[in-house]
Amino acid sequence: MSKPYGDREVWFLTGSQDLYGPETLEQVASQSQEVARALDASGDVPAKVVWKPVLKDSGSIRRAMLDANSDDNVLGVITWMHTFSPAKMWIAGLDALRKPLLHLHTQANVELPWSEIDMDFMNLNQAAHGDREYGYMLSRLGVARTTVVGHVSNPAVQRRVGTWVRGAAGWAATHELTLVRFGDNMRNVAVTEGDKTEAELQFGVSVRTWGVNDLVEAVDAVSESDVDALVAEYQDLYDVVDELRKGGERHDSLRYAARQELAMEAFLTERGAKAFTTNFEDLGALRQLPGLAVQRLMAKGYGFGAEGDWKTAVLVRAAKVMGEGLPGGASLMEDYTYDLTPGSELILGAHMLEICPTLTTSKPRVEIHPLGIGGKEDPVRMVFDADSVEGAVVVSLADMRDRFRLTANVVDVVPPSAELPNLPVARAVWKPRPDFETSAEAWLTAGGAHHTVMSTAAGVEAFEVFAQIAGTELLVIDESTTRRGFADQVRWNQVYYRVAQGL
Repeated sequence: MSKPYGDREVWFLTGSQDLYGPETLEQVASQSQEVARALDASGDVPAKVVWKPVLKDSGSIRRAMLDANSDDNVLGVITWMHTFSPAKMWIAGLDALRKPLLHLHTQANVELPWSEIDMDFMNLNQAAHGDREYGYMLSRLGVARTTVVGHVSNPAVQRRVGTWVRGAAGWAATHELTLVRFGDNMRNVAVTEGDKTEAELQFGVSVRTWGVNDLVEAVDAVSESDVDALVAEYQDLYDVVDELRKGGERHDSLRYAARQELAMEAFLTERGAKAFTTNFEDLGALRQLPGLAVQRLMAKGYGFGAEGDWKTAVLVRAAKVMGEGLPGGASLMEDYTYDLTPGSELILGAHMLEICPTLTTSKPRVEIHPLGIGGKEDPVRMVFDADSVEGAVVVSLADMRDRFRLTANVVDVVPPSAELPNLPVARAVWKPRPDFETSAEAWLTAGGAHHTVMSTAAGVEAFEVFAQIAGTELLVIDESTTRRGFADQVRWNQVYYRVAQGL
């Protein structure tokens, strides 16, 4: 069965010890292979689950962890103590592990065979306390992990394991990420700034800057035949307005948008980059702010941040990877304006041009309109409404001086209350949970950024896993949030993260 993450793997490691003898250990191996096969066969687990031989001593455990660290194909490891595996054996291995860890607390059987239980059965099926011994050591060592409890045949267990795999894949994506900044940040904007050195240490991303005119050279070098082919693709995939079609009075603007897309993708590919930023205040000799090009590149999986916002570009890339193979998509988003009708409050989100078409299953319309800022030619863009989705999430990443903070709000994307004939940009309308007032107050209390990633594929649980793996603060606003409780959590977190960092 093909998996969304292709050849990427998760290793399944089973703990036991030599005490039980070869016959019992053969059963341990057989049953743990069955658990691994069940996870691998699940459509909810998006990477291959690879069983490894049962671990019975400290040396083999440490070697397995080091091998996982050194294999770039491995997203993380799942551990299960089938029998009793004395946890001191795991100290060196856990101390060496640098990949994400999931502790699966399960057992081979679903129901107990009450009338058949004897001491042989009890010696074999000891996960109930073997995993508790192991959990103690994980907590004593302060090992970050996700714990999933239940039988592997339970769809809820498979979904949780799959969500962990997605979070681990997002973490791997940022650690493999080179991000290109075309120009600098928007002038005097605070939240788009941040510590790039600390970001590389914590998230693995390498943030690099090129002058916009480096991109201009690439734009000028694009061949006419390549532009012809891409313009034909636009006209086949989208509802392109007549003035932009071949023979239309503004067809050259569409050709220039195609030239930008081809140049940007080539520029990024040459540098091994999967995320980028632009800035309407820093366009050099570009004729128009890239709109259609950015939308198309995001749809291909690139992370993007507007106005030099590299932190949001990192988040968009992580969300793209975490949502791979799921319905829906991920995009740069910005809270623009509100409908404050009492009892029916809504948020209208958009950006100048750059909302990803993976948020819709409709056929986008390609249009051209004045931008009003930036002082350049009118840019081409796709216009559409995001699909309705319950349980989507908007997430921001902000630099809080001594740490990074993720703020996430679970939202329900809904249709606009009326047509928007005069708003020529892609947009999403959503109802935040638990309600507008609590959501907005909590977001402001958290200092959440105005640029976000909206994900209608990967949900808040995947971001929770991502934050846990990265050791990053995450504040979640959802149906259980209260004003007082959220404000207290922010205060408690302030103390915790200061203390946890040490002197």
